[in-house]
Amino acid sequence: MAADVTDSNFQAEVIESDVPTLVDFWAPWCGPCRKVSPILEQIDGEREDVRVVKLNTDDNQATAAKYGIMSIPTMIMFKNGAPVGQIVGAHPKPRLNAEIDRMLG
Repeated sequence: MAADVTDSNFQAEVIESDVPTLVDFWAPWCGPCRKVSPILEQIDGEREDVRVVKLNTDDNQATAAKYGIMSIPTMIMFKNGAPVGQIVGAHPKPRLNAEIDRMLG
C-alpha cells in the first residue's frame, strides 16, 4: 500500500528520502486518479528501486501549489531531494514503468 504523505511530512518522507520517490498527486473525486491508483500500488510492490507515495491535493494544497500541480493525476519523481521528472495523466502500467525507468536513468 502506497504511503500517504501530507504537507507536514513531505520534507521528511520525500525530500529527505534515500530512495527515489514517485509522488502521486491525486484527489478522491478524480476518476483518472482512481484508475491509476491500483497500477501505482502494483509498481510500489514490485519495484525495489523506487517508492510510491500519494498526496491528496484537496487536503494538502500547499505542497501541490509549490510543485505547480495544475491537473491530476500528476506524478513527480523526486531523487536526492529534487524533482527529476513528471508524468501527467493516467497511463497503462508499461508506460508508467518506462517513464519511471527514464526518470531514474
